[in-house]
Amino acid sequence: MKEVKTLSAGVILVRKGEIDWNYLLLRAYAYWDFPKGIVEPGESPIEAAKREVEEETSLKELNFRWGYDYRETGPYNRGKIARYYVAETNEDHVRLLPNPEIGRPEHDEYRWVSYEEALSLVAARVKEALEWAYKTITIDSPKSHG
Repeated sequence: MKEVKTLSAGVILVRKGEIDWNYLLLRAYAYWDFPKGIVEPGESPIEAAKREVEEETSLKELNFRWGYDYRETGPYNRGKIARYYVAETNEDHVRLLPNPEIGRPEHDEYRWVSYEEALSLVAARVKEALEWAYKTITIDSPKSHG
């Protein structure tokens, strides 16, 4: 019998900075990650990812301009798998909202960071998804011609 894994879904959120893309990271304890959470019964992974972004950051304007492709992490934390999509937002003001179940925000801090800084902060299991997002964004972003 095949073991059922717990699927978590989230979004690697980016916004255009002065020079390059900035990535939104959230910190819980010593771990930096992207907004994500468990896919609830009857909910699609993309719906869960969008819901989690809004619940954890208050951001609502998400543009999935690169489509709905995703990358998943290997199993962690007793068989969880995290699925990440990539989306752009023009919003920069993040509010770490309280989770009603625990009465406080799930995250202690947020940062908009460069790709290089994101690579240095995220856990090893998240790096592959971050690298995929970077390649996706870089390949699809038109270069200015001068």
